Amino acid sequence: MSVKVKSILLILFVLIVDQASKIYIKLNFSLGESVDVCSWFQIYFIENNGMAFGMEIFGKLFLTLFRIVAVGAFVFYICHLIKKGVRAGYILTISLMLAGAAGNIFDSVFYGVLFSESSFYRTAVFLPEEGGYAPIFYGKVVDMLYFPIIKNAAGETLFFSPIFNIADSAITVSIFLVLLFFRKELNESLESKKDRKRREEKQAENEPQT
Repeated sequence: MSVKVKSILLILFVLIVDQASKIYIKLNFSLGESVDVCSWFQIYFIENNGMAFGMEIFGKLFLTLFRIVAVGAFVFYICHLIKKGVRAGYILTISLMLAGAAGNIFDSVFYGVLFSESSFYRTAVFLPEEGGYAPIFYGKVVDMLYFPIIKNAAGETLFFSPIFNIADSAITVSIFLVLLFFRKELNESLESKKDRKRREEKQAENEPQT
C-alpha cells in the first residue's frame, strides 16, 4: 500500500470517528450534560466558537476561514512531501494534523445549518423544519472529552480542565510526534533550495576522500 493511500485512509478514519462522535453527542446530549465514564474521565457536552480546547480567539468567520486556508496548505504540503519521497511516518503525522483541522472545519461550516441549537433543556434536532441555528460558516464546534484528573477538596478541577474532541486530539498528538521524532524532516522540508544546496555541499565537503 502506497503512502498516498495510507494518508488518505488515515484522514478518512479520523474524520469519520470525529464526526460520528460529535453527531451522536449533538443529537443525544443537552448542553452541559455529562456522563461519568470513570473518576478521571467524563463525556461532557459543550460547544465553542474558538480553536483547539475551546480557546476563544478573534472572530468566528475569521477562525473558519483560517481553518480552511490551513487545510488547503496542509494538502499542498502533503503532496509536496509525497513527491519528494519523505519518510512515511512524517507524511502520516502531517496527515493526522490535517484530519484534525478538517474535522473542526466541518462543524464550523455546516453544523449551524444542519442542526437546531442545543440548550441546557433539550437536545438538538437534525435538519429542523425552522432551519438551523446559524448561517453557513458560523456553526459551533462540538467538544465532549473531559479529563478532570486532579481535583482539590472542593471538587474543582486543577488538572486537566479543557474539554476537547477527537479532532483536537489528532492535532495535539501530531504536534508532539513532530517535535519528538520528525524535527529533522520538518526542517528539511521547509528549507529553501539555496539552503538545501548549501547543506548538501557542506555534507559533501565533510565526507572522507577515498
